[in-house]
Amino acid sequence: MKSLEKLFDIIGEILAVVLVVAWAVLILDANFHFLDEVPVVYNVLSIIRNYGGLVLIAVVGLEAISKRNIVFKIIFLALLALIVVFLFFPDTYNSLIEMIPV
Repeated sequence: MKSLEKLFDIIGEILAVVLVVAWAVLILDANFHFLDEVPVVYNVLSIIRNYGGLVLIAVVGLEAISKRNIVFKIIFLALLALIVVFLFFPDTYNSLIEMIPV
């Protein structure tokens, strides 16, 4: 399990640097508009900005949970799955709420 923890540590560090660079470039672009001629780069950086935080949280959480027992792993993975489902399928939340009688 130590090698898995190290792998998540390295991936988390790389993701953190990529996320900081993406945010910095997008903030600079908001003032100087140098990405107007390269919309593909702007779109990629926007996707990184929007979903990078969730990916970073997942990787750091997996690093932390790799040293815990199976119960904590299941709870963390279930909560992570819940976030992803509600993020990509927002109507699922509304459907679940409608099932609850008032």
